[in-house]
Amino acid sequence: MPWPPERAGARDGQPAAGESARTIELGERTVAYVLRRSRRRTIGLSIDHRGLRVGAPPRASLRDVESLLVQHGEWIGRKLDEWRDRGPRQLPIADGMQLPFLGEALAIRLAIGGNRCLWNVHAAEATLTLCLRAPAEAPRVLERALRERARELFTERLAHYAPLLEVSPPPLSLSAARTRWGSCSTRSGIRLNWRLLHFPLPVIDYVVVHELAHLREMNHSPRFWAIVAGVCPNWQALRVELRVLGRALPGLVQEGCSNLAGFGDGLQRIDGVDADRRGRSSNHGR
Repeated sequence: MPWPPERAGARDGQPAAGESARTIELGERTVAYVLRRSRRRTIGLSIDHRGLRVGAPPRASLRDVESLLVQHGEWIGRKLDEWRDRGPRQLPIADGMQLPFLGEALAIRLAIGGNRCLWNVHAAEATLTLCLRAPAEAPRVLERALRERARELFTERLAHYAPLLEVSPPPLSLSAARTRWGSCSTRSGIRLNWRLLHFPLPVIDYVVVHELAHLREMNHSPRFWAIVAGVCPNWQALRVELRVLGRALPGLVQEGCSNLAGFGDGLQRIDGVDADRRGRSSNHGR
């Protein structure tokens, strides 16, 4: 029995470890923001559906941070108003809807059940059936199904490409980051955004190769790109395709998804200069 469509609820971006919630007076308005200290060279501002977020190096004083906020107060107010006026952009999860899956259409079917999912990707029409206790469970069950599928696929692709790049298969964790497709750390391994599952396999493979290459070169030097090209010679075309696809990514579970990788119009960012990409970790928006 099909359920009526339900809207997925977006999760608010609460301050995480290493972040602090603060407020500042900008003109006639009080603006809340989240301050995050990290290994970077400059103070950066970003605004999305969560509000204003500030990244700053440990050496930057609070006075330096607030001085930059005041300097860009007009821009901050305008972008906050733009996000407020946008409203939610999630897709309703309805019986028969279609989502991109590895670049092809995946039909979503809703039925009564115990909050489990049934995949059938070998039929003429690839189908994912969500067996739900209640309609409101649809977003959670759908995301869980996609995450599990993503982990299986990413593990397989890492195992395939690691020997070609002459590195050991690293630990894998999944990300739902708003502005990153993946990240690499010599200590904790590779994080890949589970929403890559929507894209064609060659695009996913480009991201996998990109991150594995960082285990050899933790930068974006000519040597790094030569390593990528050795395994993925058409990486430039795939990078452009990833950028285009990212702009159209459906917000089926959380709003604001269309700007993954920082290529869309949603996430606005100000940086004095590029953040320091040297060191032991690399976080990239492809």
